[in-house]
Parts: sequence; structure tokens; C-alpha cells
Amino acid sequence: MGSIAKIIKEMKANPKGVRFNDLQKVCMHYFGNPRQSGSSHCIYKTPWPGDPRVNVQNHKGKAKPCQVRQVLLAIEKIEVRHGS
Repeated sequence: MGSIAKIIKEMKANPKGVRFNDLQKVCMHYFGNPRQSGSSHCIYKTPWPGDPRVNVQNHKGKAKPCQVRQVLLAIEKIEVRHGS
């Protein structure tokens, strides 16, 4: 899968079938480089107060569906804040 928009479309259609590498691409596009990586977890900083992070985990090459939904909600929050 290539473009970010295409990956997001797939994430919305099937949160269970998302490859971890694709989720990482989306997170890096929206949140920048992870503040922690190198293990099975990658933690990305988000631009709001409170709990300003998104945590994604590699599970046998796939992303966990609950974390895919968490990323989609964070992206939606960013787009609402920026009027996109």
C-alpha cells in the first residue's frame, strides 16, 4: 500500500487487517518521529494537552485493531483542530 490516504481508507474499512509498517507510516505523517521506538512499541507525541501520545504495537507484523482506532481518532482530532 502506498499513499497515506489509501492506508487510512484501509484502516477505516478493516482495522484488523492493517500492517504495522503501514500504521507507522501514517503515524509519522501526522505525529512525526516516535519518541520511543526500537521495541515492539512506538510512542508518538500528539499536539494537545492531557494524554498527548499515541502508542502503537507490532503484533506479528500487524497493528492491534484498538490501536488502529486510537490513531484514527487522533487524526480526526487533528483535522478538526486544523479545519481540514
